[in-house]
Formats: sequence, C-alpha cells, structure tokens
Amino acid sequence: MQKKRHLLITGGAGFIGSHVVRLFVNKYPDYEIINLDKLTYAGNLANLKDIESRPNYRFEKCDICDFDAVCNIFRKYDIDGVIHLAAESHVDRSIKDPFTFAKTNVLGTLSMLQAAKTYWNNDWEGKLFYHISTDEVYGALEFDGSMFTEQTKYNPHSPYSASKASSDHFVRAFHDTYGMPTIVTNCSNNYGPYQFPEKLIPLFINNIRHHKPLPVYGKGENVRDWLFVEDHAKAIDTIFHNGKIAETYNIGGFNEWKNIDLIKVIIKTVDKLLGNPEGTSLDLITYVTDRSGHDLRYAIDATKLKNELGWEPSLQFEEGIEKTVQWYLDNQEWLDNITSGEYEKYYDEMYNQR
Repeated sequence: MQKKRHLLITGGAGFIGSHVVRLFVNKYPDYEIINLDKLTYAGNLANLKDIESRPNYRFEKCDICDFDAVCNIFRKYDIDGVIHLAAESHVDRSIKDPFTFAKTNVLGTLSMLQAAKTYWNNDWEGKLFYHISTDEVYGALEFDGSMFTEQTKYNPHSPYSASKASSDHFVRAFHDTYGMPTIVTNCSNNYGPYQFPEKLIPLFINNIRHHKPLPVYGKGENVRDWLFVEDHAKAIDTIFHNGKIAETYNIGGFNEWKNIDLIKVIIKTVDKLLGNPEGTSLDLITYVTDRSGHDLRYAIDATKLKNELGWEPSLQFEEGIEKTVQWYLDNQEWLDNITSGEYEKYYDEMYNQR
C-alpha cells in the first residue's frame, strides 16, 4: 500500500501537467493532489474536467513567482512532494520576450525551491522536489548517430533553453548546498491530446482542418525525438516513486523524425480521418525563413531510465499520431475555444470574482 502523500504539481492545467495530474489522481486515490497553476494562455482547466470533482484533487490558482502565496500553499496542504512542471516553453515566444522566460523559469523555480526548503526546514525524510526539464538544454546534435545522455554538457541556444538550463542548475544546487532531495529529468518533444495549438502537431492538424498554410522552417530538415505525452506521465510516475535522489534521467521516445517527414505523416493521417483523398493537403506546405537559434537535431538516450527503472515507451509513433489526430478531430469545440481565446475570458471572469 502506498504511503499517503500530499503532492503539489505545478503547471497542472497545462499540456503535460494535466496528463500527470490525471494519472496521479486516478492511480493514487489516497494521495492528495494539489494542482498549482497561474492559468496563463497555456493553462486550461477544461483539460481536467473529467477529474475536477474527485475527492483527492484540489486546484490553487497561483503564480510560482509569488513566494508568499507558494509558502501558504505548502502550509495549507502540508506538502511533502513537488513535481515541478510550470514553465514558459515555446521557443518562438522566448525569442520575442526573454524576460518573461527568465522570470518564470528561473525565478519561479527558485521561489518553489525556497518555499520547499523553508517549509521542510531541513527535515528531508520522505520529501522530494522533482523538476521537469527539456532536452533543449543540451544544445544540438549533428547527423552522426550521437545522442544526448545524462552526462552531455549543457549548451543551450535559445532564451527558452537557457532559462531551463539555469533552473536545472538551481535544483541541483539546492541538493548540493542544503541536502534537499531532488531529481531532474530532461525529456524530448511531447505530443498528444490537450496540447496548446501553437505547437507543431496540433497547429498543423488545425490548419489542415481549416485548409490553412502549414509553415515549415527552413527546409524542414531539423530532427526531433517524439514521445507520446501519456508515456511521459508514466515515466514521471515511475521516477517519482523509484528514482534515486540527486540523479538525472533522460526521457525519450527512441523516435527521431525530420520535421518535413513528420508533417507528411500528419497530413496523411488527417486527410485519411477526414475522408480526403490521400495527398489532398500536401499543397498546404509553405516553407518559411528559419528561426534564430534553431537547433538542427535532438536525440535522447533513455537507456539509463529503461535499464535502472524499467520504463520504455508503450506506443509506436504511427499509432500515437493517429490517436492524437483523432482526439483533436473529436474535440473540435475544445480546439476552437483555445484558438478563439474564449477559455481565457471565462477563467479571468471566474477568478476575478473571488
């Protein structure tokens, strides 16, 4: 029987966070799961409609940079574990507004760490601060078969990846300086239901649906490793319960795709599920100027996680893509509310009345 936990999950109304919250709420009914989210443009409580009334689930609207508010939440719920996902994550937005990324990803993480340190007060027994990061902190790879391992030197190339690299260092520093039990994981690109449609896969599904252009950076030759989001949530569950303190684990899909090849798979899948003749939407591909600091290739080596903790991806990519496309086509109201911004107006009004 699992020990009773009071677990704080930050960014739990976002894409990956909502899947983690749902998994923990459903799998661990004896845990108290507190979802802390600021509800920025990427946070949407509609992602959690199916579990919002569960007795072991709580929601707190809070900015992780608000240190006093975070401390109050630690006291209110007697928090003994943190899974920290809250972050600004879109590279294009970081290029336009690096200050916001530094504030949220660096100072916000520091606020969370200091709140945990203050509340736990050097009593580390049964405590854990688990920080979720990205493979982008490692920089870029050549087309030489190499992969990012847990020993790869950090070499961030965008304001987003630089801010995440800094937050990783702060987490490790709190372990080394104060003895706080910490774990860091660096994950490859996620895809699946509830992803905000500025990201490649939901954006292109929606654009194909509306017969809009599909903007491809450069020649579409950049390579990414893709992981179905539910598999990432399962990895987080495994690491939270069985990972070694002060360790880093890479989480990846063993699944590299060139952007242009990925886009053609998306087009083929959407056209098939919409009943269009194969190749109908290929003419929507539009090549655009490559973005600044665009890393050529990412590839995660998740061998350590597989060998030490027994985790590996459960879905083949084509199966995951079809499942993902079908979800967006079946949930067009959710997608339309997101792209119109209506959900933001609703939650702004709801919380401003409190």
